[in-house]
Amino acid sequence: MVTQELTKPKKKVDVLTGMLSAPSVMKQFENALGKSANAFLASVIDLFNGDTGLQECEPSMVVKEALKAAILKLPINKSLGFAYIIAFNNSVKVNGKWDKVKTPTFQLGYKGYIQLAMRTGQYRTINADVVYEGELQKLNKLTGEIAFDGEKTSDKVIGYFCYFELLNGFSKTLYMSVENIANHAKRYSKGLDKEISVENLIKLANMPFNPDSKAVGWSGNFHGMAIKTVIRLLLSKYGYLSIEMQEAIANEDEATASEGFRFEEAEIIPQTEPQTEHETQEQPEVQPEPQEESQQTMKL
Repeated sequence: MVTQELTKPKKKVDVLTGMLSAPSVMKQFENALGKSANAFLASVIDLFNGDTGLQECEPSMVVKEALKAAILKLPINKSLGFAYIIAFNNSVKVNGKWDKVKTPTFQLGYKGYIQLAMRTGQYRTINADVVYEGELQKLNKLTGEIAFDGEKTSDKVIGYFCYFELLNGFSKTLYMSVENIANHAKRYSKGLDKEISVENLIKLANMPFNPDSKAVGWSGNFHGMAIKTVIRLLLSKYGYLSIEMQEAIANEDEATASEGFRFEEAEIIPQTEPQTEHETQEQPEVQPEPQEESQQTMKL
């Protein structure tokens, strides 16, 4: 008589640990992080153990998303706010029927964007923050002048801004109101619950701003996501992007400005745009005014 020993299925955390211990996987993380690889892999296991959403995901997919963070040399500790691996409910067609499947997704935090920008060595300064009621004093679309030098009159957040200046003197500012941000999130955010309305998002902006919040996503950390949005939109359109920044933006699961966001919905505040010694700006040649209307022809 032959008895067959039944074995219990491995826990997903054990499967994840086994994958991370595989020589081929270890080699990839070591190539990206060098001597810091072991510490990073330990943080992946800690993250997985403490996140019930990720525990519902396939461990191999978690490893894949963790490698994206490793390549960018960004920690995935939630408390640091540089990068996250978030479990989204994605719709997948199985046997002709649509079903919700937990899918891990790598996302940059707003601190991660700033870190990558500063690594390029091209930014003299970069700053992003919330704007409180009373601080916004002047916003002139014609001249591009903007002033946040007013006195804060309450703890109510009315908007968000990002500003940068490159070493060559080029600078640019983006300001978006809470309403702009809420409409953008509702229109483009893949992970946002469909039942959450723009009005619900605006109410989330009334929550106190905590720059060290460990919460993620629009519902958990509206202010952090809003700051990330203005940074991403501004840098992706006007900033100096290194190869790793371009890859990071491409890997982001949330829609980018190039994927449809209309900048008319935000306030793009142009600052100084100096010419370098190697660049000359040719002025448009103005043609004589005809009887009906004047035209400008750009000389190429």
